[in-house]
Amino acid sequence: MKISRRGFLKVSGIGILAVLSAPRVAFAARNSLRSLRTGVQPGNKTRLVIETSARPTYSLSYPANQLVVSLSNTAANTGITANLASSGLVKSLAQAQNGDTLQVIANLKSGIAPIQKSGIMILEPNGDNDYRLVLDFVAGSGAAAASSATATTATAKTETKQATQPAKPATPAKKYIIVVDAGHGGKDPGCIGKGGTREKDVVLSVAKKLKTKLDANGFKTYLTRSGDTYLKLAQRAEIAEQKKADLFISLHANANPSRKMKGFSIYTLSEKASDEEAKKLAEAENAADKIGVEGFTEFEENIRIALSSLQQHAVAEMSEEYANGCAKSFKKLSIEQQPGPDVRHAPFAVLRSTVPGALLELGHLSNASEEKLLKSSSHQDKLVNAIVKSIKNYNFDV
Repeated sequence: MKISRRGFLKVSGIGILAVLSAPRVAFAARNSLRSLRTGVQPGNKTRLVIETSARPTYSLSYPANQLVVSLSNTAANTGITANLASSGLVKSLAQAQNGDTLQVIANLKSGIAPIQKSGIMILEPNGDNDYRLVLDFVAGSGAAAASSATATTATAKTETKQATQPAKPATPAKKYIIVVDAGHGGKDPGCIGKGGTREKDVVLSVAKKLKTKLDANGFKTYLTRSGDTYLKLAQRAEIAEQKKADLFISLHANANPSRKMKGFSIYTLSEKASDEEAKKLAEAENAADKIGVEGFTEFEENIRIALSSLQQHAVAEMSEEYANGCAKSFKKLSIEQQPGPDVRHAPFAVLRSTVPGALLELGHLSNASEEKLLKSSSHQDKLVNAIVKSIKNYNFDV
């Protein structure tokens, strides 16, 4: 099952969390610890996720059989319990407060190799998580790790800058599988612009162009629909499961009571909507077949089990990473963004699966100028170029 192959393992055991040398905090911390958890990744990698209330600045060091993550201007949190995977290299986690620096100490089963830059991510907050520092590491020579600790421990400012840069773009040696979902279709036209442009037609045109370009760039791409076909939302999500997709992208066009509103917007799955507008949009999209996001009895039992913990685990984090990169790609190509945050969150039924994914509202058909853009071949090509760039820059291997 994909969630266990690529994401965190859900474990029933309680992680061991100790607080060492943690006097009463006398400084005014700008940051605080929210949660600690570990998981496993392909290639015998162990993943440590440190969640904080604000963006972390940090450095790493490698004492014998330990990984120490020093978080600047951060307060310890004695009230949390670490969630440790049953496998992996981490035996226990501890906190140590040294002045205004919090040290998260991972006690390891063996020494580890210094963590490469490609194994470090800082994920932005989403609907259910704050900032997350994500570290992937493998077993290695403890002596080598210790001797190279100084060389691999950079300043917090430098580490943060490098950690937020994407790993090397994917010009895939293997064919990553992308499922592109053209929203609506058949008896469901979606929203309709004043000039008569139908959402279902615009997004299908973009989806077909996107498939052609992704395939040309070495990806294996499937469409949930290649014609004017009506599909239930659960069917669309299930196609991504059946194809064992690495990424799922659902394409839509928006409408707004204000005809002045325009611009793209990007959404990931969350049980709680990030704002009222996101909530209303999710309700409108989910009403396409009146499906609720709590049921999904169409899925096999093992998938439903995975869905129950989706927001706490890797799929949500990978979706957030892709969505933020996608927003950057759109803005770099000067595609206008709807006012508001780069990524929003809501309980979209079509995103409810174990596959990382995002819902892209490509623009507003309710805006006369944007309606003309959305049905123009040149603007559709521009949208496709931005999406392809975001997928090539997405790090599939974490």
